[in-house]
Amino acid sequence: MAMTMQLLKLVIQRKCVRSMGFPSGQFSRVDNFSASCQWRARKKVSQYSTVDTERYSSLVREVLSLKISSQTPESIEDEDYELYGPIIRSRPPSQQSKAPKNLHPLLNEAKGQSEYVPGPLARITLQRDSNNTSIPSVTRILQNTMPPDQAFYLERWKRRMIAELGEEGFREYSSNLFRQGKLFHAAIEDTFTQDTPAKEDHECPEEVSGYIESVSNVLNDITGVRAIESVVHHSALRYLGIVDCVAEYRGSLCVIDWKTSEKPKPFLHQTYDNPLQVAAYIGALNCDHNYNYQIRCSASYLST
Repeated sequence: MAMTMQLLKLVIQRKCVRSMGFPSGQFSRVDNFSASCQWRARKKVSQYSTVDTERYSSLVREVLSLKISSQTPESIEDEDYELYGPIIRSRPPSQQSKAPKNLHPLLNEAKGQSEYVPGPLARITLQRDSNNTSIPSVTRILQNTMPPDQAFYLERWKRRMIAELGEEGFREYSSNLFRQGKLFHAAIEDTFTQDTPAKEDHECPEEVSGYIESVSNVLNDITGVRAIESVVHHSALRYLGIVDCVAEYRGSLCVIDWKTSEKPKPFLHQTYDNPLQVAAYIGALNCDHNYNYQIRCSASYLST
């Protein structure tokens, strides 16, 4: 019996050695082996073994339990307000085309094309009284009827400038633009009212010298100036405006409007409502009995 047990133990030891990769017969005798074969590969330690599994499981359950977003329409609107400012709400476009309530021709058949006679320039000033306090200007009408897309781009530009310059800096910037515009118009007026015949000999403020230079080729083609900074009134449609200049440009009598800009605008759509503004001035001047001539052309010159 003891002999049988030793033989069985030896067989088990040989099988254990063979399973570990030793060729058969290499060892005639194997010592210090047990029937259970104690040689085993060392278990690798995982980097996740130190993770607090209970806390991790709780976090996963909490995230999965949220079936809806924590944001609400109110919170999203508040966030948009902080980032982009208040919403500009506009009326939805009407499906029906609107027709003007009062139709009036642009030209006045009662007036003719009078020849230019040298004389004092027309300078009709704006005088508000109890009878015409409610008559709007062309500029005010255009501001109140501005298309939604144009209002959007104007508001976006204003916010970008405020973000860059601050409230006080933007007010100062706007004030400087207004002052430059007044100086530019005054320099143009002095150019046409000076006694010296050559326009290029006229001195202008350094602040607007670049603007004057940019329109110098246009100024040389302007002759027969009839009005400068003069009020025109449309009695039928009840609006008024102030024309910058009425003169002949290359032989055609025109209403001329001067504009300043910080960058060139080579395309007509980049001038926004400027063409509509000068068209309104033409209609008002042709209807105004203070002017004994009729205008068929207009020009808006952008100085950069």
